[in-house]
Amino acid sequence: MKNLFSLLFLLFFGYLSAQSKTAETVYFEFDKYNLYNDQVQIIIDFIKKVDTSKVESIQIYGYCDDRGDNDYNYKLSDNRVKTVQDILTSNGFNKNKIVIIEGKGRVILKNDAFENLNETRSKNRRVDLFLVKKNSFGKGIYNSFQDNHKVGDRVYLDNILFPLGSSKLTEQSKLELDKISKILQKQKNVQFDIKGHVCCTPSYYDDAVDKDSHERKLSLNRAKSVYKYLISKGINSLRMKYIGNGNKFPTGLGEALDRRVEFLIMKI
Repeated sequence: MKNLFSLLFLLFFGYLSAQSKTAETVYFEFDKYNLYNDQVQIIIDFIKKVDTSKVESIQIYGYCDDRGDNDYNYKLSDNRVKTVQDILTSNGFNKNKIVIIEGKGRVILKNDAFENLNETRSKNRRVDLFLVKKNSFGKGIYNSFQDNHKVGDRVYLDNILFPLGSSKLTEQSKLELDKISKILQKQKNVQFDIKGHVCCTPSYYDDAVDKDSHERKLSLNRAKSVYKYLISKGINSLRMKYIGNGNKFPTGLGEALDRRVEFLIMKI
């Protein structure tokens, strides 16, 4: 059943991609956070083709190549993200739909990247944009809580994401969970599983290592973090349980969106 769900999810995402582009990347010169006109035009063309009435949100992530120290590169990547954000808003994109704006710092090179070093570095000096469409994941799969869920519905919340190797909730995630807790307090009969996920682990591992606990159960710890936060907001623990799904269900939408949790409705 799980494999079937994963297959259907990927097939549906492929269908969406064929209909309209849901991701874009622009590239920067070394040590710069302004864009050449051709890269600015890529962003403008991207959002011109978007039906914003069907878009839930957009997420923007910035990166640098491997040169320089961490603090400098985090600031540089953050400035690159802000450049893209300004281009979006100045060309009419609703700023309230820009829900994640994050500079990721420098991309550490792998051993096999040194053969094409200049090309690899040029591709790492970038900003990635991801569109999330409203209820874009097919029947029974949602990206927000609904008024009338059915047993078996999945709620995939792209705003509840985690730093690489971490199970700690970000401030953005806490804001999203605050909204969810208010909904759940009204829907008192809804029971659900909280499912944690990870990205970027080799196929011979089922899960990733939590850098804080040093345990290879990062997806479980992510689900547990959400579980504990919801309890702190007054949600009865008997209504929910947390489960780690490891790296079994990648979204196909990028590494950041695989570091997530989702909710499975178990009882109404």
